[in-house]
Amino acid sequence: MSVAFVKEPEGGEAFENLPDRPISPHTNFVTPEGLAQIEAEVARLEKEVASLDPADKAEDSRIGRDLRYWAARKNTAQLVEPKAGDTVQFGSTVTVVREDESGKETRQTFRIVGEDEADPHKGSISYVAPLARAITGKTIGDVVEVNGNEVEVAEIR
Repeated sequence: MSVAFVKEPEGGEAFENLPDRPISPHTNFVTPEGLAQIEAEVARLEKEVASLDPADKAEDSRIGRDLRYWAARKNTAQLVEPKAGDTVQFGSTVTVVREDESGKETRQTFRIVGEDEADPHKGSISYVAPLARAITGKTIGDVVEVNGNEVEVAEIR
């Protein structure tokens, strides 16, 4: 339908509700830090809802969508306390060694965390990422193939 035939509400622009954010089908494992981040986000959004101008439909829709997402993630969160050990598992900080395109050996260290707390730029990857899945359950010295490249587990903390 042409927008020429859409009636705008009194004193405002035409508005549509935002679709809900997709929720992962994977189990919502979280570290203690990840759970704290989710709880902080829910609290922040609840404060925004309380101070929202009722006439601001676009902001109401955005905040409502985000609050529904984070509330669902909080309700489904399964806390996993990191355990020290000699195998890679959820919550482990792992150093891997691999060859780059030029054949030079490179080391990469990251922590395996829940989907919502993963941030590769800050050194964390989701437990469902291909690399994390490939090395979970492995020990120091184990070599796995990820995306056609060999990766060796060098350190586990």
